[in-house]
Amino acid sequence: MRLELNSFIDPDLAQHVEEARSENARRGVRRGPAGPEELRELRAAFTPSENSTPVESGGRRAHVRIFRPEGPPRGVYLHFPGGGFYLGAPVQDDERHQRLADALGIAVVSVDYRLAPEHPWPAAPDDAETAARWLIEHAEEQFGTAKLAIGGFSAGSTLAVTTLLRLRDHPFTGAVLQAGTYDLSGQTPAGRLIAGEYFIELYAGQAPDRTNPDISPVYGDQRGLPPLLVVVGALDVVLEDNLAMAARVLAAGGEVDLRIYPESQHGFTNRRTEMAQEARLHIERWLAERLS
Repeated sequence: MRLELNSFIDPDLAQHVEEARSENARRGVRRGPAGPEELRELRAAFTPSENSTPVESGGRRAHVRIFRPEGPPRGVYLHFPGGGFYLGAPVQDDERHQRLADALGIAVVSVDYRLAPEHPWPAAPDDAETAARWLIEHAEEQFGTAKLAIGGFSAGSTLAVTTLLRLRDHPFTGAVLQAGTYDLSGQTPAGRLIAGEYFIELYAGQAPDRTNPDISPVYGDQRGLPPLLVVVGALDVVLEDNLAMAARVLAAGGEVDLRIYPESQHGFTNRRTEMAQEARLHIERWLAERLS
């Protein structure tokens, strides 16, 4: 068997490449804050989360934002937003989550997990696990359905996987992973590409071992994970990390739908381009199948 990068790219996406290139040129290369001053400035631009719902499980409390369709939901999607573990607020995604809920007739539960540096690891995965356990325990009561899927964006994808690794008996029927980062130890070739990023130091700088699967899930036991949809851009710095994670899951007997989008950078699914629209539509179709 011979595999090449193009093997994972839908040839029909070629028609959107020029638009994607133009958008990349317009936006340039964007990186996260590299120090405390830049972090403060970027945080000031985010709208604080309000009206979050506190949920509890196992003596822990977390906060979520809940979006419902007009009728009874046919399933629930538990989502973890991105932001490098130190940026972001779920309120930024409210419109997107409501659209997804309406389009698929599902409920979307977005987790407002604690952020570094005020709350470094393991605060975020603790909140992620708490929200997941609450949903598992109360899905029937709260939403009238036990059909559950999980997923995340960027750092949120990392948390989706750490949650699944913590919950070996999970009932989730699938996981949508958009451009996650799965090695924060800097010891794999993929991990070395982001080893110097400021967010890693803030989030996991005090951890005694960054190869702990709760920090770097690529090192975990991947057996028993639900089917995965892995979405990543061909120009994303975490592309190799996503390829490594997909390979480990497949080697463990798992199911992976790996989708690589040409001329696409980190976070491209949030853009208003045809390439991004194709990615979002595939995510919706994939989720609909898992929650049907």
